[in-house]
Amino acid sequence: MARSNSGPIVAGITAAALAVVVFLAYQASATAPDDLSTARRDSSHSADRRDSDDDSDKQEKHPLPAASGGGVRVVYALDERRVWLVGEDDEVTRTFPVTPSTVSPEPGQYAVTSRSARIAGSDGVPVEHVVRFTTVEGVVVGFSAAMNGRMPDPGAERKTGGIREKRADGKAMWSFATIGTKIVVVD
Repeated sequence: MARSNSGPIVAGITAAALAVVVFLAYQASATAPDDLSTARRDSSHSADRRDSDDDSDKQEKHPLPAASGGGVRVVYALDERRVWLVGEDDEVTRTFPVTPSTVSPEPGQYAVTSRSARIAGSDGVPVEHVVRFTTVEGVVVGFSAAMNGRMPDPGAERKTGGIREKRADGKAMWSFATIGTKIVVVD
């Protein structure tokens, strides 16, 4: 009976196939959006452009409010439901829409008072990248991103202070708005 030496060949092919699968899984996870509930509309966009609203076209459509102060700051426009992250020399580094909480802060200047990486939001939804800056009517107000990507119900009767943003925007806010960072709220 002839004995086959195919064992090392099969093992080599299996190892190569496994390496390809691991590589493809890594590529898929590296390019997958944080929020899978929204279908990708244009496959020609890069991951950065798909996740953010900070390109020059968006900044031209949504210019920084004139009466928003100066210096490094986060600007939150209540009427526009929009945030701007403003760096040195009044340069907007990112702008994005938000869903307001049921309790809104008065226009004025605040500062980041506390942060949490992950918690349950005041509406019970797990949130991440929480950046708090004031309290209104006993309710803590701050920016956060729902881990399930859902936005809050604007008609909710329960008082909540979570100003919700997309997960990618929440990551940007988290990196930008450390303790003490100025928050400017405008109408």
